[in-house]
Amino acid sequence: MRIAVLDDDRLQLELMERVAHEMGHTCSLHTTGQSFQQELRRETFDMLVVDWVLPDTSGPEVIQWARTNLEHAPPILFITHRSEESDIVEGLQCGADDFMVKPLRLAELKARIHALLRRAYPLCTDDVQRFGPYTFTRSALTVGFEGQEVLLTHREFALAMLLFQNAGRLMSRDHLRESVWGQNPDVLSRSLDTHVSRLRQVLQLRPGNHYSIAAVYGLGYRLDAHEN
Repeated sequence: MRIAVLDDDRLQLELMERVAHEMGHTCSLHTTGQSFQQELRRETFDMLVVDWVLPDTSGPEVIQWARTNLEHAPPILFITHRSEESDIVEGLQCGADDFMVKPLRLAELKARIHALLRRAYPLCTDDVQRFGPYTFTRSALTVGFEGQEVLLTHREFALAMLLFQNAGRLMSRDHLRESVWGQNPDVLSRSLDTHVSRLRQVLQLRPGNHYSIAAVYGLGYRLDAHEN
């Protein structure tokens, strides 16, 4: 999972980065609301962590912006030194999904991150998953639809599953590459394009069918569902 963190305290950022990596997630760190919002305009994340007091804006303003401007805003954890009940209420009312008071306790922080991600992205370990007319079988790396059965490579299968599980959600190119190929700097952008092109062809993911893959210029890809 990809987590974006906004906090002007470098020590807190280092703490969040260490916790995220220990949990197997990647972390993007920001000290100003401006840089945070700029990245959210071009990148996609599975979770946001936002501090209240910032040098150029405030946490509530950033969260309200995210809820208003992001098509599919991820779960948001609010962190702050403020501990009054009114502060907690304000933080949740502005759009945060959870609230933690500094100093952060590591075990609790990990538990809250895990809980937010689990609720937002339920983990399915079933060998067979169905999305409309498409049947995915993990053990066989096959996708069945309309009487056909297509055998995919491991990466093709992982990419297809990621797109179907996030249907309707724009996924940035880096998000897709990190999720399927991992933190590999040698993976070229055209490798992703080649895999998407093959999935579009072999699974018939085109307009007029049940699902289609849309390329969003300069950002990434989105799987759209259609009523047929």
